[in-house]
Amino acid sequence: MRHTTHATRRHFLQSAAATGALVGFDGLTGLLSRLKPVSAAEARLNPSLVRLDPSIEPLVRFLEDTPRERLLEEIADRIHKGLTYREALAALLLAGVRNVQPRPNVGFKFHAVLVVNSAHLASLNSPDTDRWLPILWAMEYFKRSQSETEKANGWKMAPVDESKVPPLSKAREAFAEAMDNWDETAADAAVAAVARTGSMAEALELFARYGPRDFRDIGHKAIFVANSFRTLQCIGWQHAEPVLRSLAYALLKRESENPAKADLPPDRPGRRAAELARKVQYAWQDGKPSPEATADLLSTLRTGSDEDAQRQVVELLNKEVAPQSIWDAILSGGGELLMRQPGIATLHSLTSANAMRYAYEASGDPRTRLMLLLQNAAFVPLFRGMIDKGKVSAPKVRVDQFEPAEPKSDGADAVNDIFATAGRSRMEAASKALGYLKGPEQAKQLIQTARRLVFLKGRDAHDYKFSSAVLEDYYHLSPQVRDRYLAAAMFYLPSTAAKDNDLVKRARAALG
Repeated sequence: MRHTTHATRRHFLQSAAATGALVGFDGLTGLLSRLKPVSAAEARLNPSLVRLDPSIEPLVRFLEDTPRERLLEEIADRIHKGLTYREALAALLLAGVRNVQPRPNVGFKFHAVLVVNSAHLASLNSPDTDRWLPILWAMEYFKRSQSETEKANGWKMAPVDESKVPPLSKAREAFAEAMDNWDETAADAAVAAVARTGSMAEALELFARYGPRDFRDIGHKAIFVANSFRTLQCIGWQHAEPVLRSLAYALLKRESENPAKADLPPDRPGRRAAELARKVQYAWQDGKPSPEATADLLSTLRTGSDEDAQRQVVELLNKEVAPQSIWDAILSGGGELLMRQPGIATLHSLTSANAMRYAYEASGDPRTRLMLLLQNAAFVPLFRGMIDKGKVSAPKVRVDQFEPAEPKSDGADAVNDIFATAGRSRMEAASKALGYLKGPEQAKQLIQTARRLVFLKGRDAHDYKFSSAVLEDYYHLSPQVRDRYLAAAMFYLPSTAAKDNDLVKRARAALG
């Protein structure tokens, strides 16, 4: 576990350094030569809008201004003329943060931004013939959210107030103070300084602390942190300022009462975690794996409170149990909630866990990593509480106990049968998946089919967010629990019985 964590952090740091110079003079010249000429009138920027990196501004404006019904065909034409995947991904993220407000919730129409990294992960794992499809789908989704925002309030990100930007030498301190005080104006100015003076790794350490600190918006804050930095790794740190400004604004979403001056329920687990972290021994990252500890913590997540879960994590760490065994319980607990009641709340127990796991592995600060572990443990009972308060009585299925069903065929036929079964019985599909999963090759076949079905059947941002998270986390889990986790995902992965997405046909036609 320790080797994997350090390797992940090295990859993050290497990527952060490498992407800083992705678009130099040659790249800018190549990009502009492939785009249609821009008139002087078109080049004039609205002074009320935030300015973006000059290399990407024309393409962002193209996404903003092209009508939704023509966008896919216009983008496909640019792809044929040389538009690169990275340029398209950067423009998509920046158009989202400039045109879609992360309020009143860090979700809903803002999924146009939250889904960008999920679409990117889907593209990375796609066959060459399908690699553009998730990005084109996300572009169309952005146009829908842009339209909804314009109808609601016409919000667009304004330029930063330069008179309030702190000295660059004090950027991180000013940002932390603003975030601790839930001060939106000060945070907006300070985060601009953070983007201008700090590295990607330094900024991630700051945001990894604030993304999961409260349970507002069912984990979307932590998800936005992870997705922003993962996308910036690909598109380049030169695009960071508007992204981090949107992110800071989203993380400060709250009720009318200032959490810095009140004791509000969404903030209590985070404050408790800060106190409990002081009781954990320094060498907590060097523990040994324990399947028994995983089972014990899973039992607590099933019946205990968020406080019970956090205290048990501290106890297990002090008994020298490896963090991996705790992550096994957290992700398995989220999978069990999904099996009990598939839906928006329970799928976010998994997508938020994926986001916090990413931040945990990318962070180099033991205290931040410990806080992420404690908060993620607390989130599972909090999500369970959302089910228990619902009107539907959820079955008490257990992820570690349901029985496998031996497949009647093998290979592609068995996988196709699993996804066909999901159209009539999610539980039966999960049992068939568990019976089919005998090793890495079977898992690879099932995961590849799931991804392709998301391209063909996906209609909502959650289809991409959920599939990208759970299919990635399969590889983060210990061998003794990962197959059951992947089988549980059948409660939300698309079925072959679902109707194909018409947008895929349109995109393929446009790409030729």
